[in-house]
Amino acid sequence: MHDRQGQGPPRILVFSTDKISDPAIDLAGLLKLHYPPTIYTVIVPCSSGVKPRWIMHALARGFDGVFIAADGTDCPYSPACTEHTGKVVGRTHEIMKNHNINPSRLRMAAICSVCSEAFVRQMKKFHADLAEMQNKTGEENQE
Repeated sequence: MHDRQGQGPPRILVFSTDKISDPAIDLAGLLKLHYPPTIYTVIVPCSSGVKPRWIMHALARGFDGVFIAADGTDCPYSPACTEHTGKVVGRTHEIMKNHNINPSRLRMAAICSVCSEAFVRQMKKFHADLAEMQNKTGEENQE
């Protein structure tokens, strides 16, 4: 296990979708919108296909948080994509609780293909929240 929570700036793994959310992430770069450099993306066809074991693996390998950029109602594979992705998140939150991992280290939001500013806001907020969690954990360990 490579849990590095609390060491350096938070690292976030983003599962983005090739047809919907990834174009928004690309657009953020084209528009020179700034978000933390410790954010990494993995492209998947549909957000409902993300597996809880992938999320747990990312956390075990040192990512401080995982964000699923869901397709929402724009998903080309299923109109129930958001519902299915929500179930993945719910199952993973239960697994995280069973492993004493703070479930707030996993987030999901629908990101449309032109929602680059929304993506950047989500990343900045998640990054700040993870940094705050790190600070609290560090303070508890010093006591």
